[in-house]
Amino acid sequence: MANILRNSLAGVAVMALSVTLAACGGEGEAKKAETKAGGGASSQTVSVAVATLQNLPRTVTASGSISAWEEVPVGAETGGLTATGVFVDEGTWVRQGQPLVQLNDALLKAQLRQQQAAVQTAEANAARDQAALERAQELKERGFLSQASLDTALANQRASAANVSAAQASLSETRTRLAQATIKAPVSGQVISRSVTRGQIVGAGTELFRIVRDGRLELDAQVPETELALVRAGQTAVVSSDQVGETTGRVRIVTSEVDAANRLGTARISLAGGDFRPGMFARARIQVGDRPAVTVPTASVLYRENRAGVFVMGAENRVRFQTVTVISRTADETAVEGLPAGSRVVVAGAGFLGDGDRVTVAAAPRPAAAAPTAPAAPAAR
Repeated sequence: MANILRNSLAGVAVMALSVTLAACGGEGEAKKAETKAGGGASSQTVSVAVATLQNLPRTVTASGSISAWEEVPVGAETGGLTATGVFVDEGTWVRQGQPLVQLNDALLKAQLRQQQAAVQTAEANAARDQAALERAQELKERGFLSQASLDTALANQRASAANVSAAQASLSETRTRLAQATIKAPVSGQVISRSVTRGQIVGAGTELFRIVRDGRLELDAQVPETELALVRAGQTAVVSSDQVGETTGRVRIVTSEVDAANRLGTARISLAGGDFRPGMFARARIQVGDRPAVTVPTASVLYRENRAGVFVMGAENRVRFQTVTVISRTADETAVEGLPAGSRVVVAGAGFLGDGDRVTVAAAPRPAAAAPTAPAAPAAR
């Protein structure tokens, strides 16, 4: 019985010793792992690039509506006549002086003939009275006519000359009204609206057409007041629309007023072409000049907790996450703020790092050695 008890106690002691040794061994392995993670061995190999300072083109983005550079309304100067012909429609390009509408001019032509006859009558009376005046002057010089009779002949001659002038003025008025019966384009351009139909009685001053002068359109770009000072007349821009594509343009004028409600100013951008129409929505990228900016490879920019940033190499090849503000972005390079030029940022492998990790920088690939030049073949004899 005593032997059994001694054997049991010995077994318990052996088991306790084994557990203690295992614990000591596990602690040592943990310490080794910890040493490996924070010590000399690196957890990942990455590539790095240097943030450089470059002069990058700066753009101001704005949007607005397409409008006509100058809309010219076309109306009737002579009223109360019927439109007997309408020669153009919306969308038609017209030249200055081209007939647009013909009004009924039969009455005006009759009045014109009447005025022409009145002029002829007045001229005949004037010629008769002029001859009578000359005879009266001759008789007065010879003493056969009194001064009163001469004054009467002179008055008749002057009245006849005045009648000629009045008849000619009436004739000129009728000719003008007859010319106004054919409504012509005052400028060259594109017709964008028509409000007259054949058979309509046209009143004086009624708008019949609206023409975009020279077909020139422009974008009324709404620019935030914080960037309005950067935009100046003469700067180039790219104007685009989801419906008709894009075209080039140039800032024509920047208004001096800012809307107090939305804090937006207006830059009027003349369009060089395209299929844009008045009233369409479009966007503009205005080139406002170059500015220095720090650029890094686009692949190095990450987003953590909705913040853009890069991993910057520090002492002992440890990395830290540096938040930045993205200014502009292309497929290859990204301009940022908040990062000094010359900083070394992680490119390849940045997505697998954490703040404070220690990394190994991959060596830059060596340029390929030039292939040896084969000796020239001997010339054939």
